[in-house]
Amino acid sequence: MENSPPFPSIDVLAIVGVGLIGGSFAAALRKAGRVKRVLGVGRRPGPLAQARRLGLIDEAVSLEEAAGQADVILLASPVGSMPALFRGLVPHLRESTLLTDAGSTKADVVKAAYEALGERVGQFVPGHPIAGAEKTGPESAEAGLYEGRHVVLTPLPENSAVMRQQLTQLWEAVGARVVLMDPESHDRALASVSHLPHFLASVFMEQVAACADADLRLGLAGTGFRDFTRVAAGSAEMWRDIFMANREAVLRELKDFRVTLDEAESALRDEDAQKLYDMLERAALARRFWGSRSGLS
Repeated sequence: MENSPPFPSIDVLAIVGVGLIGGSFAAALRKAGRVKRVLGVGRRPGPLAQARRLGLIDEAVSLEEAAGQADVILLASPVGSMPALFRGLVPHLRESTLLTDAGSTKADVVKAAYEALGERVGQFVPGHPIAGAEKTGPESAEAGLYEGRHVVLTPLPENSAVMRQQLTQLWEAVGARVVLMDPESHDRALASVSHLPHFLASVFMEQVAACADADLRLGLAGTGFRDFTRVAAGSAEMWRDIFMANREAVLRELKDFRVTLDEAESALRDEDAQKLYDMLERAALARRFWGSRSGLS
């Protein structure tokens, strides 16, 4: 692989988990003219049949068949399934195949890859496209999902420069901006800006839904409630796996958040209007600055 040139297109791409993330990757590469044939792997025949009807994949195959045919394999399944997927792939994986993932946590996935892939671990370049949504299933796939979005790669020492370049080119071909990080830094940062917000939104939604007058409350809820709780509609399986995989980092963020929450609660309890105003103003300014800098409202 060291002397192989970066490839302009993929003959055979395999997507394990043809939902929002995996399906969008396939659709985007098709749109960019960078893939000739797409194989789909999944646990249930229904979503695979739907992915085929939507043109996301050309054929549904087994994990073993995908390993033996694909030039590039994207694992877009919940992170809790990664160890079993690695074990299932390794006996059949071609030496030239580039293997990557889209998992929202990286340290646990990297550990599982080393344990299962052994000397073949150099073929695995870990990744995480930061472009999720609350939608799930093949019908949620969008060819433009990755345009302007960050994709974090956490390459391993065993990865060749060519494989890193090839994967970078593929993500750039679908409009993404590639960022390189180490797995631990990735997990710490994402615990703060992705995992904890989802945890809080889901717990808050659970609390509201459990109230005796939940119907009344939800009937009066507006855009603020909608925006805050939007991510709570995501896949419970996927997010359970993320929280458990990144448990220590999420717990640290919860501890830090609780300090700030207690400070705000104290200001409210003590009727310290100025302190509460100052906290709200700092938050508003930080949010506006981030929104203008990131291009997100």
